[in-house]
Amino acid sequence: MEIGIGVPNSVRGTTGAQLLEWARRADAAGFSSLASIGAVSYPAYEELTVFAAAGAVTERIRFLPNVLIAPARSTAELAKQAATVQELTGGRLTLGLGVGWREADYTLTGRDFAGRGEAFDRQLADLRRAWAGEALADGTRPVAPETGHPGVPILVGGNTEAAVRRTVEHGIGWTAGGLPPEMVAPFLERVRAAWAAAGREGSPRFVALNYFSLGDTEEQSRAYLLDYYAPMGRETAEMIAGSAHRSPEAVRDAAAAFAEIGVDELVLDPTVPDPGQVDLLAEAVLPAPS
Repeated sequence: MEIGIGVPNSVRGTTGAQLLEWARRADAAGFSSLASIGAVSYPAYEELTVFAAAGAVTERIRFLPNVLIAPARSTAELAKQAATVQELTGGRLTLGLGVGWREADYTLTGRDFAGRGEAFDRQLADLRRAWAGEALADGTRPVAPETGHPGVPILVGGNTEAAVRRTVEHGIGWTAGGLPPEMVAPFLERVRAAWAAAGREGSPRFVALNYFSLGDTEEQSRAYLLDYYAPMGRETAEMIAGSAHRSPEAVRDAAAAFAEIGVDELVLDPTVPDPGQVDLLAEAVLPAPS
């Protein structure tokens, strides 16, 4: 199983210099992916912009918004933005996409929260059309730049039957956000079964996200997660804040548990902005360099 690391684009107080240093250290340490979380309605750095900048200071690490709330954006803009990052990073972007749960994301972008599922279905099909060089509306030109990269791979997020269907129809796999392995395992089986029933070749790719902080950071870590998830209510936010892995042993145990259920990549997402967290996590969970 691969180990990725999040970038603290949504942690309040993070600076641009810290984001770039974080990316450099993650690339040098050997993490598989640099991932993000984000919401339009939360004061975070925009993830695709961060990845475009990170691509200029790294050489091999992949990039994964996990997840980007796709229907809160226009398809034309998202297709253009993603294709741009894919070209600038030499094909290192995979899009983790979902519909999200924050109504404010849709209010702020002038889009319909109630119809986000139907909009996402149309959007997934139209993204593929845009990257293939097709026009998205009569009388218009194609929106995506012509590059040497045939589109952007998509992982679908969400815990519904619609998410399973979208994974099989449009994705290379499924991504689980913030759930423990015992809750993720049954969904993996549902996706595998649907994948086989649809006659898709190969196997779906599975990614999971969990939160972490290491060292003397628990108070800062908890405060961030309580703030980020406050719209879910205090009880749920407390549960999420308490679920973060805050010791090397806890991180290693989580990695072992996700590997056992067949996850292909575990992304450990930060809850404090200090780039030193990259080094602490690498020491805890990555193989020692030979």
